[in-house]
Amino acid sequence: MKIPSTRSWAKLRAGLLASSFFCLATSVAAQEVTLREIGGTNSVSGELLEFTNDTYVIQSSLGPLRIQASSYECVGIVCPVLEASAGTVVEWDVSLWGSRRAFTEHVERIAELVDEKTDGNFTLNLSYGGLAPSRENLDGIAAGTFEMAQFCAGYHPEKNPSITVLELPFLGVTSLEQEVDLSLAVYKHPATVEDMARWNATLLMPSPQPQNNIIGVGLPPTSLAAFADMTIRASGGARKAIEALGATSITIPAPDVKDALSAGEVNAVAFAPHAHMAFETIDSGSWWTTNLNPGTSNCPVVVNTTALQRLAAPNRVALLSSVDEAIQHYVDNYNDVTMAAWAPALSDRDIVEITINDEILTAINDEVAGPVAADWIAENSAKGLPAQELYDLVINMIEN
Repeated sequence: MKIPSTRSWAKLRAGLLASSFFCLATSVAAQEVTLREIGGTNSVSGELLEFTNDTYVIQSSLGPLRIQASSYECVGIVCPVLEASAGTVVEWDVSLWGSRRAFTEHVERIAELVDEKTDGNFTLNLSYGGLAPSRENLDGIAAGTFEMAQFCAGYHPEKNPSITVLELPFLGVTSLEQEVDLSLAVYKHPATVEDMARWNATLLMPSPQPQNNIIGVGLPPTSLAAFADMTIRASGGARKAIEALGATSITIPAPDVKDALSAGEVNAVAFAPHAHMAFETIDSGSWWTTNLNPGTSNCPVVVNTTALQRLAAPNRVALLSSVDEAIQHYVDNYNDVTMAAWAPALSDRDIVEITINDEILTAINDEVAGPVAADWIAENSAKGLPAQELYDLVINMIEN
């Protein structure tokens, strides 16, 4: 038997019950619960009388109601724990974009580990662009269209303000390992958990990336003034640094960047090395900055909270116990494979390297880092986020 995915769960089937329903299965102590529609807005409350054949029986103001457990989650201390029976095959859909690359290696690896640990009874079906556009993955998680997805905070900072602290420019992060530690600390903060709960989402693991640098087309800029005439694709921490150079920044989904560059919509692109190779900006570029290092994008892997809660214990353990190994696989692959290929790729294409001098870098840092952080703290504090606390958490971890 295959458990249907979240998107195919049926709508509410509720109706008055004859008394014969109440002798079918184990009864529970009468206590009020709330049944909330998975991926929807409907809810109904009442005393939970019985749970039988994957059906809740509750006493509401209308009388006894029968509601399918596959469509509604139960909230209350007497709610039954739902677990799949032995041998049940559970499939989760995972929404990614682009193609398999360094950026998705941890998702590929966790899919392998989960399959191995459950003898194929829990499967992650990875889709590269077939389920939703990259900017709509968080919405898809909220709607229950799929169970797992990857997204970048900079694509929609208003949807995930807590995470954007990790995208502030010139934080001084020096390694993927440090990026992982910072991300996990922010992900576990109660404010972030609450922030993501608005989307019925649980953060599973980060996708650590090195500092962005810029690849451009045409003649390389030979002065700061040359940047003023440029439009540069950037997101996250890189965007503010790009603007400090005098350029115009624009955010374009990664799969669309190659066409934007070839069409002249942008003059340059700020990416981490793997993305420059994966999205082929390196094939068009004629120059790149070696050391701007303004920041990076934070792109978590997230799961639908209801789907996670509904997993049988063995499947949940298989998933969560695989996170550390999946992240380590990602880091090792990026350091040992991606970065090993980066320098030769630049050399083979005769890409001119631009190394910005320390005086200019310091001026950009001073102009950008402090003011942008202060603005971020003020803006998000006004929205009720403990922004100063989140910022201090990140800075203290970097400095210590």
